[in-house]
Amino acid sequence: MTISATRPGAKPRAAIAAKTLRTDRWWLPPLTIGAILVFFIVYSTVRIFMGKWYYAPESHLLTPLYSPCLAENCVPGSADFGTPLPALPFFIPLGIIAFPFVAGFRVTCYYYRKSGYRSLWGSPQACAVAEPHQRYSGETRFPLIFMNSHRYFFYAASLVLLINMYDAVKAFEGVNGGFGMGLGTLIMVINVLALAGYSLSCHACRHVVGGRLKHFSKHPVRYRFWTLVSKLNVRHGTFAMTSLFTVILTDAYIMAVSAGWITDLRFFN
Repeated sequence: MTISATRPGAKPRAAIAAKTLRTDRWWLPPLTIGAILVFFIVYSTVRIFMGKWYYAPESHLLTPLYSPCLAENCVPGSADFGTPLPALPFFIPLGIIAFPFVAGFRVTCYYYRKSGYRSLWGSPQACAVAEPHQRYSGETRFPLIFMNSHRYFFYAASLVLLINMYDAVKAFEGVNGGFGMGLGTLIMVINVLALAGYSLSCHACRHVVGGRLKHFSKHPVRYRFWTLVSKLNVRHGTFAMTSLFTVILTDAYIMAVSAGWITDLRFFN
């Protein structure tokens, strides 16, 4: 094994003459994760630009991909926080306020960075497998330097999570008023729980809670929260992937109800 030459300032990368030294199906996990990520990117992109079938008024279901809806052309009942934005053209998503922050939070997430680098960027693909990239500069140059903004996206995404929680609570409103619950309500609650698990298990959350403390003994309350988040952090990858599927499931169900393809199954009222 030799060390390949690189430009000044870039760390040298090991040069492997063989195509791979692995004999197992090392490519299967990154291929699977890559397919999931690509599917979610394509699905969410198509849905946010559809501009329809995002709110079911009778069951009070609003998809997280359009929440909060703040434009004047939002369908009646979907804009609980007012309409400070004018009517948006078709090439600007109705969820333009929240979606960039949520997407930025996902893209810069440590778990998705690992998954994206291995599955989509091919760096590193696997141990003892030659990489397609000859140079490596880490996350110090554009566009990868953008990844260092993860903690700021965490703050913004936390606000969006609170709005998602509000939407889930609103879904408990009955069709004829009062308290009610349907399958859509249950799906929205499950999605919020998955999103909360993803956010609370985040490395940025762990740092915010107790990352800068020098003496845990002087901050017992924060230490308890830090301990809880640390336990959740072990499952961060699980929450990350699970919340992807719950978002898709929630949006697909609300789209089907809003379009009239199915009727929301009501448990009561």
